[in-house]
Amino acid sequence: MAAPGKSADRWRQAGRSLLAKLIAELAYEDLLRPQIDDGGAANLHEDGPIGRGPALAYRLVAAGAVYRFRAQRGTFGSWWIDPASLTRAAPSIGRQETDPVRFLRDTQSLLGWPDPVLADVVRDLLATQSADQHLLTTALPAAALADLPFVALEGHQSGHPCLVANKGRLGFGAAVDRYSPEARSPFRLRWVAAHPTIGRYWDLEPANLELPDGSATGRSGNAALVHAELDAGTRARFTDVLAHALMADPSAAGAAAEDYLWLPVHPWQWENVIVPLFAAELATGLLIPLGEGPDRYLPLQAVRTLANIDRPERRNVKLALMIRNTLVWRGMSAADAAAGPAVSRWLLDLRDADPFLREVTGVLPLAEVAGAAVTHPAYDAIPDAPYRLHELLGVVWRDPVERHLATGERARSLASLLTIGSDGRPLAAELVARSGQSGRDWLAALFTALLPPLLHYLYRYGVAFTPHGENVICIFDADHLPRRIAVKDFGADIELVDGDFPERADMPAQVAMHCRRWPGPMLAHSVLSAVFAGHFRYFSVLVADHLQVAEGDFWRLARATIDGYHDRFPQLRERFREIDLLAPSFDRVCLNREQLAGAGFHDRAERDGGFDLMHGEVANPVATSTARAPAVEPTDSMARTEDR
Repeated sequence: MAAPGKSADRWRQAGRSLLAKLIAELAYEDLLRPQIDDGGAANLHEDGPIGRGPALAYRLVAAGAVYRFRAQRGTFGSWWIDPASLTRAAPSIGRQETDPVRFLRDTQSLLGWPDPVLADVVRDLLATQSADQHLLTTALPAAALADLPFVALEGHQSGHPCLVANKGRLGFGAAVDRYSPEARSPFRLRWVAAHPTIGRYWDLEPANLELPDGSATGRSGNAALVHAELDAGTRARFTDVLAHALMADPSAAGAAAEDYLWLPVHPWQWENVIVPLFAAELATGLLIPLGEGPDRYLPLQAVRTLANIDRPERRNVKLALMIRNTLVWRGMSAADAAAGPAVSRWLLDLRDADPFLREVTGVLPLAEVAGAAVTHPAYDAIPDAPYRLHELLGVVWRDPVERHLATGERARSLASLLTIGSDGRPLAAELVARSGQSGRDWLAALFTALLPPLLHYLYRYGVAFTPHGENVICIFDADHLPRRIAVKDFGADIELVDGDFPERADMPAQVAMHCRRWPGPMLAHSVLSAVFAGHFRYFSVLVADHLQVAEGDFWRLARATIDGYHDRFPQLRERFREIDLLAPSFDRVCLNREQLAGAGFHDRAERDGGFDLMHGEVANPVATSTARAPAVEPTDSMARTEDR
């Protein structure tokens, strides 16, 4: 444990950085309007050109307090605030002037938040600041970060860049010190066996994906998957526990041992949710505890998704957790457990049948190979209960990226490229230096790996991923150059462009029932908002500051990659126009508006099935970046195949 003085310094450092981010993102989403500090001239809040303008002095007056800082306006109209310049002047200072909670109290009336909303936001913000303090205390230099394997690197990242309170994990309590990614503390999972009347299972086999009526009721029993995920000794031990439980009260269960569904449970969920809420099922043999598995797991940035560190070839597991992190409760519904394998099978089939996806881009959809869910008989009978009570016990098994890497390849999430080492050097700068390439050439390789597969799925098949930084994994060759990507998080998160797409005529009904449809311009946001405004908004600034590639050149390289794809597939020009990634502007997605002002909506009966909350528009930097490059070509090891 750090000494009190050192701990206080880190807390204040984390708070100052968090306050700068808070002001920047609330101003970006037009929730707050700082003024130029020149005696009253208004800031017009117009989107700036590509790149950042000069640093100017700004002020924000709230509840008698005056906050002052220096900031630059940049691409998308973003705010880049110098944390060291932040000051607060007020008749009574109270807390530290760089305290983000004090700032929210000052600005409460400007934000229009009633006390229950403010109180809820404070919980999220304090938890995030605590996590940021820990990250500062345990930070590594860039060279050490570059040496970390994929799972270990996940524990050194700072969360979703657009969301200010991005590490709330509300509900964990003190257990966050054990179960968060930045805790880097391995733990083991509990296993349970569920009676076939309450447990359902789906996998990649077509017979297990869809019933004749198109429903998704699944089946019980998952012996083949369990055989791959648990060693023989553990299976024998669990089988013995199950047999003894059924022998002790054979009339209670009314099912054979082989019909029971085995699935892992997060230890926090077991103690805090399963034991109290499934008390009846545990007492009557509908749910039977099997014990603790031997393998240790670590959470990825998506805190409920865990990777096996003792046997990395075994699947990642995405588990139910009744915690609220960022926008939603992190449970596991039967619909998600059923959708994952069905949608994965289809995405893999599209990739395998398409020479461009398979041989040119080498894109790797990380299959959700199986899913399982256990219903709660009492809550199942209350359809309008809060949705978190319908998502108490479930799992999706996903292929780990390590299983698919060739010799010499390394995997890192796209999000990790925003990580700054304790020496002030970004991970990306270290990777560029090790590659021996210029920053521009390395960046061009990244765009060539990233954009063409996302564009091809979107344009040819009308399939939109959710490709934010956590869901895209960059695969680097032995020379630290990005060569291809893996994508993850399917199920209900895959969306379809509405309209006539003959290329998906053979889409299974089980897939169609899970995927929502939207007009083409809406699903352009899968690239424009998730990648450009959601990730490149920050990455382009890091690149300009550390890789000697100006922001204008960054966006010209991105545009050249899009143009190269368009040149290669002129037969899709109508879809290029319909989806329109080159529109001069697009709606601004406001994730903080949606999260921070959402107290009360978290207890609704259904997850939000609508599109992201939007407010205003931002200029599209690729619309005016017109440098062109040759069409994407296969690498030397890939044979060029005739395009479909």
